[in-house]
Amino acid sequence: MRTKSFLKALVAVMVGILITSAPNARAAQRMKPSPSLNGSTDRNPNNIKSLSEEVRHQLVMLPYYSVFDWLQAEVKGNGSITLMGEVTRPTLKDDAVTRVRRIEGAGTVTDKIEVLPLSNMDDQLRIAVYRSVYSFNSPLFRYATQSLPPIHIIVKNGDVTLKGIVANQADSDLANLAANQVPGVFSVRNELQIEGSTDERISER
Repeated sequence: MRTKSFLKALVAVMVGILITSAPNARAAQRMKPSPSLNGSTDRNPNNIKSLSEEVRHQLVMLPYYSVFDWLQAEVKGNGSITLMGEVTRPTLKDDAVTRVRRIEGAGTVTDKIEVLPLSNMDDQLRIAVYRSVYSFNSPLFRYATQSLPPIHIIVKNGDVTLKGIVANQADSDLANLAANQVPGVFSVRNELQIEGSTDERISER
């Protein structure tokens, strides 16, 4: 009987120890620092480069991304990403944000993408400027043979902005001249970059 009483007392003591120690263990677990994807201490240049390349890949692979859209991203040292640009479809904007947020290792994603207003006049100008820039008789026609031509034509309320990357300054000037020759265009802003002299942002072609 004494043995049974002793065992019961011992079990009760052990259960009491487990119950009282569990909250302490949980508290210690909460106090233990957890790794943060957004912490700058968890990042290095190689990780940022890999993240930037993955963002670039995801944006350029969007199914409805065309020569009339422009997407670019800025990836900071802590892994946060800012998406910018102009698109013709609201769904393209949503898809871009969704894809980037799903990237492993991505930090906070800020959406600054503008959806261009619906306009039949702008739609007509897009086609007209495209035909002028990528004319068969123009040296720029060689760019039109690419799956996604590098000279993007952004039209908003009759104003045209050329974005992208070309091989040399002569091609940039030709594209600017071709866009300015299209009837109905109010203004042309040439933001084409020369290959090899792009900035640190992810400019999608």
